[in-house]
Amino acid sequence: MRKSIIMALMAAAVLPVAAQAQSNAELRHDRRDVRQEQRELQDARRYGSQRDVREERRDVRDARQELREDRRDRDRRWGRDDWRGWRDRNPNFYARGNWNAPFRYTPFRAGLRIAPTYYGSRYVIADPWRYRLPAAGWGRTWVRHYNDVVLVDTRRGIVIDVIRGFYH
Repeated sequence: MRKSIIMALMAAAVLPVAAQAQSNAELRHDRRDVRQEQRELQDARRYGSQRDVREERRDVRDARQELREDRRDRDRRWGRDDWRGWRDRNPNFYARGNWNAPFRYTPFRAGLRIAPTYYGSRYVIADPWRYRLPAAGWGRTWVRHYNDVVLVDTRRGIVIDVIRGFYH
């Protein structure tokens, strides 16, 4: 029994690495496809008809789209709802507590420009990994706004993402 548990844990630890290797190989393959399609487009421009050029442009466009999609899949380290299961298992982290802002609740939406008072240091979530939120990135920060969590571009004051009802 003990050996089977250890083997299961080892397999679980190795599985993400194998998935990552597969996605990197897939990206290499897609980049190779894009280069090949670009070479074929050049040949069509030199030696082919207008119809051949049109078809090759379409093939290059499709190969680039496939590369973009695979890159997006690879870079998607965090899904939007990765925190939900963690919140259900650890409700104390997400308890609303005695938290009040000196301003009224405003239902923000992505693309809205907000005042710096809304994303001041008092409201910044300093440890988003604790709540299983995705990394904010440079020039961005996660901010608590009542029960919501808002991702704000701190340079321009633009709301990038809103997760409503994050805190209980």
